[in-house]
Amino acid sequence: MDNLTILENCSDAAIADWLAARLSDAMAQDGGPVTITVPGGSTPFPIIEALLEHDIDWTRLVVWPGDDRVVPEDHPASNTGKLRDLFEPVGAEVVTLSEMEAIPHFALAWLGMGADGHIASLFPNTDPQIDDPQQIVRLTPDPLPPEAPFDRISLTIPALLSSDALVFVIRGADKRAVFDRAVAGNSDLPVARLLGAATQPVTCFA
Repeated sequence: MDNLTILENCSDAAIADWLAARLSDAMAQDGGPVTITVPGGSTPFPIIEALLEHDIDWTRLVVWPGDDRVVPEDHPASNTGKLRDLFEPVGAEVVTLSEMEAIPHFALAWLGMGADGHIASLFPNTDPQIDDPQQIVRLTPDPLPPEAPFDRISLTIPALLSSDALVFVIRGADKRAVFDRAVAGNSDLPVARLLGAATQPVTCFA
């Protein structure tokens, strides 16, 4: 992939610095709102906390969860609720995923990846397609992750690809091996399907 940059051994603060520079550039290019999508799980939130220390006009930022568990937003498992707790106090807008929503074009799509190759909540059993006519889907992972045994709502591959850039944060040797196989085109996992269709710059912090 000639559009891929891999950055090794970066701290949360270094990733936050990179994200802040990207957001600042996007805001400088456009006087309106800047829209991004961010992942859930445990990895992003310390990075977001470091990101929010930067001097950026957060009132111009619109944040879409890439996916969420189908639970109330005040539930401990809700990604959206955690994002609201972080972003709304500084003035950013956080969107609730709904199958009725129209997806914007994202300045940045930030993604995690599971050891099974899932992205957002597009697990292998859901057979996500690069030409899915839907932008948001409700689905059930199989098997259900024991730490979060809930139905999911998720952006689709076409919705994630509607972005100026993709960025992954991959932690752990097992996940890195899955990602490397996807980059090489040696798997048909959801992450491989996304990467195979991506034409925009892709950055992976590994």
